[in-house]
Amino acid sequence: MRIAAICLPLIFIACLGGNSSTLHRATKSDVERWMTELSNWGRWGKADQIGTVNLITPATRIRAAALVTDGYAISLAHDALTETAADNSSPFGHRMLSTGTNPNGDWFMDEFTVAFHGLAHTHMDSLAHTAWNGKMYNGFLQSGVTEAGAKELAITAFRNGIFARGVLVDIPHLKGRPYLDPGFAIYPEDLDAWEKSTGVRIGPGDVVLIRTGRWARRAALGPWNPARIAGLHASCVSWLKHRDIAVAGSDACLDVLPSDVEGVVQPVHQLVLIAMGTPIFDNLDLEPVAQAAAKRRRWTFLITAAPTPVPGGTGSPLNPTAIF
Repeated sequence: MRIAAICLPLIFIACLGGNSSTLHRATKSDVERWMTELSNWGRWGKADQIGTVNLITPATRIRAAALVTDGYAISLAHDALTETAADNSSPFGHRMLSTGTNPNGDWFMDEFTVAFHGLAHTHMDSLAHTAWNGKMYNGFLQSGVTEAGAKELAITAFRNGIFARGVLVDIPHLKGRPYLDPGFAIYPEDLDAWEKSTGVRIGPGDVVLIRTGRWARRAALGPWNPARIAGLHASCVSWLKHRDIAVAGSDACLDVLPSDVEGVVQPVHQLVLIAMGTPIFDNLDLEPVAQAAAKRRRWTFLITAAPTPVPGGTGSPLNPTAIF
């Protein structure tokens, strides 16, 4: 009955062809209810620490490998941003330890430093990135995250990497524009419309990548206000849950900002990471893959990604690759 209650308004909205927040009212109470209704806690056992990545199986990997037909590979990571900007308060640090003018023998070496969580650097969120009412995914206590790092749900749980079918959901392409405006909310009917227009149905074990055109807009207009970001509305999480996706990613922070849910800053992050147990790829650069996909009229591909296995890490910088 609850599913029907969710689906009926979406049919009505689709008929209207609108994209109005007035038709998608969500409150803090709704988010709290969805934390239970959309939960995967215990689904793969009480000790599980990889959540929906369990949906990536040997069989899905074999099917994903078969998507490679011309061997064309594209990085989904944006170049490291080393300059402070409105959308980059913690620049990537790159310091040379030895150079051609001051070598260490014949060797040249450098050092990297990065506070990767945020709105600038391409990274993967582990399931230890956030908590709700003192608990993280599968009921693990937030008190397990100490100065030594995360005792459970650390990024090392994904050290074997992601090897799956990637699905690009290019909302600007759907809307006939180069990029979405700041604060543009993507709703479930937009996801339905994308599937209908491409003939691709998102399913179990997929890595779903939401393009908002964030980097295209930055290239055209410069750094953007991090308080207003295009992304998914909280009402999309039920849609993602019922499709049993393995990983969610976007070229920004996945959530629309402001969230349009009073009292909840990032409801999509909260529901996806904590309730569903779905890791997130943030700040991907989806411009090159969007161009390659449009050229081929093909929106699925093999995606591979592996985080740096830092014990206790709540995430990791990432360089995923799409292969057509």
